Order: sequence, then structure tokens, then C-alpha cells
Amino acid sequence: MSLALVQSRALLGLQASAVTVEVHLANGLPSFALVGLADVEVKEARERVRSALQNAGLEFPSNKKITVNLAPADLPKDSGRYDLPIALGILAASGQIAAQRLAGWEFAGELSLSGLLRPVRGALATSLALRAEQPPVRMVLPPGSAEEAALVPGAEIYRARHLLDVVRQFLPAAAPPQEAEGDGWQRLAPAAPAVHTGGPDLADVKGQAAARRALEIAAAGGHGLLLVGPPGSGKSMLAQRFAGLLPPMSVEQALESAAIASLAGRFTNAQWMRRVTASPHHSCSAVALVGGGSPPRPGEISLAHEGVLFLDEFPEFARSALEALREPLETGRITISRAAQRAEFPARFQLVAAMNPCPCGFAGSAQRACRCTLDQVARYQGKLSGPLLDRIDLHVEVPHLPAEDLLNAPAGEASSTVRERVARAHALALARQGTPNQALQGQQLDRMAAPDEAAARFLQTAAARMGWSARGTHRALKVARTIADLAASEQVGVAHVAEAVQYRRVLRATV
Repeated sequence: MSLALVQSRALLGLQASAVTVEVHLANGLPSFALVGLADVEVKEARERVRSALQNAGLEFPSNKKITVNLAPADLPKDSGRYDLPIALGILAASGQIAAQRLAGWEFAGELSLSGLLRPVRGALATSLALRAEQPPVRMVLPPGSAEEAALVPGAEIYRARHLLDVVRQFLPAAAPPQEAEGDGWQRLAPAAPAVHTGGPDLADVKGQAAARRALEIAAAGGHGLLLVGPPGSGKSMLAQRFAGLLPPMSVEQALESAAIASLAGRFTNAQWMRRVTASPHHSCSAVALVGGGSPPRPGEISLAHEGVLFLDEFPEFARSALEALREPLETGRITISRAAQRAEFPARFQLVAAMNPCPCGFAGSAQRACRCTLDQVARYQGKLSGPLLDRIDLHVEVPHLPAEDLLNAPAGEASSTVRERVARAHALALARQGTPNQALQGQQLDRMAAPDEAAARFLQTAAARMGWSARGTHRALKVARTIADLAASEQVGVAHVAEAVQYRRVLRATV
């Protein structure tokens, strides 16, 4: 048979579209043509496949005209993931393996010149896409990628270390594929790696009762947090411990988070079921922060999905990068549109931002005089737009601690203790409305976070005096609902609203 079809997948965002690798051998001038909107690294597969087949002791049809088509032709293809399916297609078209036995299988893997298989990006995203296929599809992947893909419940994943390991399973006269413990071909059980615990503990933070309380509220309700204070007051220390306060992830959340990390080539077993903290440097571009490129790749906000995005030196980020955060903070998703393609990535992260109150960092400090003029302070804080600040629920001052308080204060409350309270409050919110309090919108917000009469009057007065927008008023109400959940209160009262109002402070009040 001179024509063979092998199935694989192309990654566009988190979508893994089906790709059919069509291989045709014909008489004529010997050549090797690869078509189907293939990127440079895909076209280089010609040399990798040729060497891998020859070095593995297999026959490469060098006297034939070889045409490889990656269909559909209008879908962009990149990376070396098509090396293995192209090699199998050539072997099937030349009769060295049984082409009919490839039905129901999908393949991905980069080939070394010796025939060894190397891992590919996005194995977890590919496995998630296969889960919806009917009838179920079996996937063959290299070591490293196969272990990722096997995390998806119900996935039928096979690991192969060498091209010959795959070829042996599809020989024309061979029996149905058999597993052998310890060899290069093995079906992986869908067992998740051990859940790792530990990390920085909130007990290391001494003092800063207001900031610690704000961290607890933010973790319980999914709220964004802005920490403002002089250098060395503990803002970064608090932010690095925030992920350890968040409630446990569900398996679906963990799979989605891991799939994005896999897509970027950053997934490790240590990340499984752990909420990551992405901390990009303030010199990063808007594309690095929110994603982009061609083909579109996830940015830091998507890599922080279901975790924490920590932006230190907040005003030093490029204005375009910060303004790009507006929509994801509201919707939890980012859509990257290009002329020829469009990709959507989840970006449900919790923002923790830290900044100094002024260029020198000591505005409002009792320990050291600020040397900035009012105009310099206004210009520095003006780098953050009102609409962006309006989307951050909690604004907290982190004051400088005197040396005697820092050295003599007892250890703070441990992360495990705070995490228990956060988990209880989070569970109350999920049982009541099915979403964290931060995600409440419209009529659901009116029903689930309705304050009593006195609390409603207090909130109206505060909003009028401070000139809040409608968004600011609603966000204060969401924070009050979280505070009530932490207190195990069914009704939002005056005390809950009063505390929430304290966190909607005007940034320039620090001057």
C-alpha cells in the first residue's frame, strides 16, 4: 500500500485539534515533500525521520517520491511532535508495518537521530482533548510527556522510549500489542503523583496584623490585593506566603492549571495539586504578561491560573502591560486574536500587587522622612489608572515595624491554621452560590450578599463620601460577604461592611 494515514494533534491554545498525517509513496524522482502549513521545525522532520529510520535498522524508501500532508492544510503546525507519526506513516506506506492496525491510535513525539523519542509540549492539553473523543482513542507518547498525559482520569496512554518499541506493536504478523514490564513499551496507569506540601509559612511574618487579616480575606473570597508600604516592611514576604493560604484545588482545577503549564513546557510533578505563584519581573512586556505570539502562547496570567500572580514594584510595570490586566481580572479569561487565528486561555488568578507609596518609598513613614515632592508622589501613583485600581478589592498599608517589635515579637499564626478558616469560609460560599464571592455578579450578588438595613445605609453613605464607582461599591459588598463567611454569619452586618470599607482606601491617602 502506497498511502497511509496516521492520527496526531495540533495545539492552538488549549485546544488540541485533530491532524491527519497522510503519507504517499510514488514512483518518480526521489524526493521528500512536506506540506500542510508546517512551521520550520516541522519541515526539519525530514532529516530527523530519515536518520532515525536508518539508524534503527529500518528501511527508508529513498528511491521513492515521498509526499507528507498534514491535514487540515489551514491549521498551523509547529514543534517536533509530528516526527513519530511521519515515521510511522512512511513505514506503513512502504508495508513495513500494518497500516490498518493504526486505526484508533494517535501519536506524538520528537525523534532523535538514533530513534529515541523525546518529550513534546502540551501532552496534558492533548490528553484532555482526547477525553471527549468517542470511541475512546489510545495515545502513544515519549517518556516525560506520557506521565503528564496519564494524569487525566480515564485516559489510555502508552509510553514508548524508542521508535522500535512502537514499530514492534504494529508489525503485520504480530499479535495484538502486549505489555511487558520493564521494556520500552508500557501502558501507564492513571495514577496522580504524590501531592507535595510545605512552602513558606505565614508564621515567619511578625506583626502586620492588618496585612495578615487582608491576606486571609483575599484567600477566602478570591479577591485581589494591593500591598502598599515602605521598602523592607514585608510586602514580598507576605505575598510569597499567600498561595499557602488558598483552599485545596479540585482535580479539574489541577488538570486545567497543569495543562497550561504543560503547554508552556513548564509542568513538573512538584506542581501537581499546588497553587503556583507567578512572579514576573517588572520589565516584562504586555505579551509576556497576558500572552501572545504566533502561534499564541499563554502568558504569566494564564500560567498563574488557579494560583497567584504576584506583581512586585507594581507601578514600574509598563502601562500597556498593566492595562491589559483589566479584562482578565473581570472575566477570568484572555482572548488573543491575530489576523489568521484566535486562541483563548483561562486566567482565573488572584492578583497580589506590592508597591512603595512614592519614588523614595517613605511617604507616610514614621521612621524616615520622605524626600519626594507632592507632584512626584502624584506622578508616581498616577502610573496606576483608576479603572485598574478599581478592580483590586483590597488596598492595604503595610507599615514599617520598629526594630524592637520585629526582634521581640512572637511568631505569627501558622499558615495551616489560617488555611483551615479560609477553607471553611470558601466551602460556605460554594455551598451557598457555587462560586467564590469575588465571582458574584448581578442578581446573584443582590441575593447572596444582601446586607441588613443598617449595613446597607452604612455602605451607601461610605460610597457617596468616597466617590466610589458602581464597581467599587459592589466589590466592597463582595468583601463584606467574605468577612461574614469568615465569621460564619448568614447575614452581612454593619461590622462586616465597616471592615470592608477600610480596604477600599484611596491610594493617595498615604501622602
